[in-house]
Formats: sequence, structure tokens, C-alpha cells
Amino acid sequence: MSKIVLETNLEGVKLLRRGKVRDIYDVGDYLLIVATDRVSAFDVVLPTGIPGKGRILTQISLFWFEKVKDIIDNHIVSAKVEEFPEPLPKYKDILDGRSMLVKKAKPLAVECIVRGYLSGSGWKDYQKTGMVCGIKLPEGLVESAKLPEPIYTPSTKAEKGHDINISFEETVKILGEETANKVKEISLSIYKKAANIAEEKGIIIADTKMEFGVYDGKLILIDELLTPDSSRFWSLKNYKAGHPQDSYDKQIVRDYLISIKWDKKPPAPQLPEDIVYKTSKRYEEIFMILTS
Repeated sequence: MSKIVLETNLEGVKLLRRGKVRDIYDVGDYLLIVATDRVSAFDVVLPTGIPGKGRILTQISLFWFEKVKDIIDNHIVSAKVEEFPEPLPKYKDILDGRSMLVKKAKPLAVECIVRGYLSGSGWKDYQKTGMVCGIKLPEGLVESAKLPEPIYTPSTKAEKGHDINISFEETVKILGEETANKVKEISLSIYKKAANIAEEKGIIIADTKMEFGVYDGKLILIDELLTPDSSRFWSLKNYKAGHPQDSYDKQIVRDYLISIKWDKKPPAPQLPEDIVYKTSKRYEEIFMILTS
């Protein structure tokens, strides 16, 4: 297993913030985003990391940013450490493969979620109301059912805890009509293109979350894109509607934590070696399938 990077401390570089997974640094004109091997479950960061996870998330994002750049530009300046400004190249052993130098965009206050299948909070919503984020769906759909058309179901961005699903009308109030319509249209276009690419490789993208920002007056894609942390990936071969699907993500970790009846409050327990190994292999597997 590769060395686990849980936290980065780059001397002489200003740390802006540590997220659940990413450490973000201010490097003058740009930001440096470093994807660590931290893993969170139920909104709590665990003390145990998943080896290789940060590199895989970064490389999958780069793969998709390239694939959809005909739809919209993104925040990437460079992912090559040797092209980063001083003093970053001297930290190559830490940064290589897991970092991106990006434009300082102003993030939109809405997360853009597209669902092609009925799962997660969307399924819960549908069971109660027959709708997802105010969108009426046909009656009689089962868990994991493919939707007649992908739907755009935005959410607010919560600093702590869960994001809250909102209606499209609410995004218009937050972003203004023009921007709200634009991000909806672009999000659906990205999802449709990515879903077709993934399906050719035997993978269903059940749903995904994207983030946009404004840079030089232009809308661009920011953060990560179509990774196992921001999307549900299912095997097309094993897919069967009517029950939950086996996802290519940290579900192994969640299942383990449920099995030991952890109360979902900090401090989180350590993960056993076999759970770490299996989760690491799961991330590697989806990376190889998508990018090969």
C-alpha cells in the first residue's frame, strides 16, 4: 500500500482551510488544492485514511475536466508540480498526483446535483411525496429505478452537516434567473455526456454533484468532478432495480461503521486493516475502469 497522507503542512505556504478531504492553500494568484487520503462518513472525518484515495480523486477529476471542456471551462491551471510556483516544487513527494493549481474563482452558493436514478435522499423524498426536490415523478418507481429523464436537483452548501435539497425556484432566488438556468443546463449536459462515456465502460452514474464558480466574469467548473466522493457509480452488469446497489465508493466504510453501531458522533473509531484495504481497492477499481 502507498503511504497515507492524512494532513499536509507546507512550510512557507498559507493554509486557507482544511475540508473533510482537501487542504486548500493560497499561493498568490492561484489556489493549491491537495486531496489527502482522509475519509469521512456521516459527516465525521475518520482517524484512519485510505491509501491512494487522494491521488485517485484528483486523477479522476482531471480525466473528466478534460472530457467535458467542450461544454464548459474549468478552474485547472496545472496539475504538474514542476509547473507550480515556488516553494511548491520542493514538496513534490507529497503533492505529486494529488494536487491541482487552480484559478481563484468565486464559488456559487448552490451545489448542482443531477440524478439519473432514484437513490439516496432522492429515493427517501420520493417515498414520502412522489417528488424529488419538488419535481413530480411517475408513480410506482422502485429504489434504484432509472428515471425517464435525468433531473436537476440542487442543494444549498452547508459548512457543517448535510446540504439541504432545494427547488429550482429557490436557486433562481439565490443565483438570479440567468445563472440558475445556465448551471442547470450545463449540469444536465455534463451528466448526459459523462453517463454515456461511463456506460460504454460498464458503469452507471446514478447521480453526481458538481460545483461552479465565477472567474473573470465567466462561469467555470470548480472543485472535483465525477469522482467516487461526489457521485454514485454502479456496475451496469450487476444492476437490478428494486433494492440498493453496490457502489464504487466508501460504502464499505459506512457499512462497517453501521455494523459496529457507532453513534455517528466524534471521535470516530479506527478502521480495521481489512476495511481500509477493501476500500482502497474499490477506489482503484473504479479509477482503472473509468480512465483506461
